[in-house]
Amino acid sequence: TGARGHMSAHVSHATMVAAVTPRPIAREPCGRIRASVPKRAPLRPLAIRLEKARAPNFRLRAIAGDAPESNIVPSPSDAPELGPLKPTETLKLAIFSTSSYMRHTQTPVIEEAFGAGNVRWFDVGLTPQTAPLAAGCNATCLFVNDRADAETIDVLADLGVRFIAMRCAGFDRVDLDACARRGVAVTRTPAYSPHAIAEHAIAMMLALNRQLMKGHARVTQGNYSLSGLVGFDMHGKTVGIVGTGKIGRCAAKILLAMGCEVLAYDVFQSKEAIAIGVKYVDTVEELLPRCHIVSLHCPLTDDTHHLMDDATFDLMRRGSMLVNTSRGGLVDTAALARALDAQKIACVAMDVYEHEAGLFFEDKSEETDATPGSSLSPDWDLSLGSLASRPNALVTSHQAFLTAEALGNIATTTVENLREFAGGGGAGEG
Repeated sequence: TGARGHMSAHVSHATMVAAVTPRPIAREPCGRIRASVPKRAPLRPLAIRLEKARAPNFRLRAIAGDAPESNIVPSPSDAPELGPLKPTETLKLAIFSTSSYMRHTQTPVIEEAFGAGNVRWFDVGLTPQTAPLAAGCNATCLFVNDRADAETIDVLADLGVRFIAMRCAGFDRVDLDACARRGVAVTRTPAYSPHAIAEHAIAMMLALNRQLMKGHARVTQGNYSLSGLVGFDMHGKTVGIVGTGKIGRCAAKILLAMGCEVLAYDVFQSKEAIAIGVKYVDTVEELLPRCHIVSLHCPLTDDTHHLMDDATFDLMRRGSMLVNTSRGGLVDTAALARALDAQKIACVAMDVYEHEAGLFFEDKSEETDATPGSSLSPDWDLSLGSLASRPNALVTSHQAFLTAEALGNIATTTVENLREFAGGGGAGEG
């Protein structure tokens, strides 16, 4: 698994993700994998320090999206060179998982930087079967659910691809060991707009609390009654934030302005969060029973996978709300369904889903023609469909990031990362 971290809304340097051969690692109180390459510095193989959280007496450790920087350690001498392009080379880019929403905010930025003739756009996701579309390219640009496992990396490397630019923060679907073995460098976009995701989380809280979907549906059918629509004041309620990185702190500021008490758990206690009034607790065990709402804002790691399972749902306050706009794998979907069935929690809002790859960002409603009449698509996800159909669940398809500002920042940072790779090579011309 990987991490989903968010730092500033704009970064002026490439952020290098681990792409080195396995070696003994230092372990410190953190759960992230990160290193930075100064602007215009050549991309060399880097060994990244893995910092694992060690919260006492509790197996679930969540971490900030912008925990202190890891130390950059020189890579093993036998690691393949990942340097920039040669002066005689031109960057040729294959972009997978493209969507129409990129047309006005990202396409112009990327094509202006590298030349429209040097950029190929594919609406299909990256898999071992679609990887050959990158033939003739030396770099690829991927999105959050693209499949970059060892099999895919081998296909890309055989084609001459030497660089992967993730236009997202998460990289848990990238096999970094395979990248190291084949000499493929990887960068990501660690931040784009923490406000976009924080605001989406708050919007979901309010929509569930005030039952806006139900109220709107009634009005469209001529039902103007109010019975069954009672909500609660956010003012005075206790909200728990798990992970106080940039996004968690943005959410906390909004909630504090609404008059909420904000509790938080993170292995790194943010001085900024404390200064604005956030109160930290020592463990997730302590946080869950005290909160009316719990909002997840931590990355997905081995330690945070299924952070919310049967045991942790049992700790939550009866009648409380869970919000997840971070990573789907933080929540055990089956355990969530059991908690809702047993009314251990009242409602859930989720913008992410642990099995979203191959589902989110696609239109599955049109894949039913093989069976005429009313039917489901062959890969219809029954668990997700069941959750989404509940009146006390609000599900969106990984759209929390989707603001014009965030899309622009993603494009700018991705271009900067690609320019680091281009190095002395040509950036191309339109």
